[in-house]
Amino acid sequence: MNKVLAIIGPTGIGKTNLAVRLARRFNGEIVNADSRQIYRHMNIGTAKPSQEELSLVQHHLFDIIEPDREFSLAEYQHLAYGAIEAIQMCNKLPLLVGGSGLYVWAVLEGWVIPAVPPDIDFRKSLEQKAAEGGADELYQELKKRDPIAAVKIDPHNVRRVIRALEVNKDAIIPFSALRKKKPPQFQSLIIGLTADRKELYHQVDERVDAMVKRGFVGEVQKLLGMDYNSNLPSMFSIGYREIGQYLQGEMTLAEALYKIKVGTHRFIRHQYAWFRLKDERIKWFDVADMDEKVIEKTVADFLKN
Repeated sequence: MNKVLAIIGPTGIGKTNLAVRLARRFNGEIVNADSRQIYRHMNIGTAKPSQEELSLVQHHLFDIIEPDREFSLAEYQHLAYGAIEAIQMCNKLPLLVGGSGLYVWAVLEGWVIPAVPPDIDFRKSLEQKAAEGGADELYQELKKRDPIAAVKIDPHNVRRVIRALEVNKDAIIPFSALRKKKPPQFQSLIIGLTADRKELYHQVDERVDAMVKRGFVGEVQKLLGMDYNSNLPSMFSIGYREIGQYLQGEMTLAEALYKIKVGTHRFIRHQYAWFRLKDERIKWFDVADMDEKVIEKTVADFLKN
């Protein structure tokens, strides 16, 4: 089997739930394509699969690094290809599941990622600047240096902004203009889940409230107690940053939750910049009237052909 099924779409849309059901139906295993779910100890705020879901289907590339570990797109791509190949060798169907467009397209399109080694001093100086309130200034600098890359990156994803500035700092031509692709040795079917934007915002707002009830504040407090400080790129993730500010007395919990919800809405808009509704490669299904039998038939036809 040299086929891959991708389940993509914005956060909170129900990708994991569908992926687990399809993996059970078509003898598959799930490969994570969410850039936050790679971190250990960050479970509630990243909406990782539940213990029940993990027990039903084999999952790959979840909880693979500590929150203070550097992790590049090239590393992810290498690990994802390894997981996909291992699943295929067992004659099973790999399901690439997540909402991180950078991860998804790097795998499905076979990006040839520039081998730019990390510049630790340069990176630390930018991280310090971001920690002192200069994150927006960094994003504006990226827009000047590489506007194509800037459109694809959430301004609040400080780690990605810094990495983009790092790979562009000595380039005469922006790396985004030089991006090459080497198509992978598999066929892919991309299932996209979508919903009315207002309804989706309402759903993610409710999910944020549910995360707090499940112990999200305690999760962030535990991370800070383990010396994973708030300046780490992983801790700049939506939710962790705001709850950390609440715990440090910089805002009330109500203010933190409001900022998380607004930030998540913004993140969803950026996800739709990666996964465009007009992209003919993606077979879109609106969750409001989604017929799972139709999706199953679409997958079955893909596997037969």
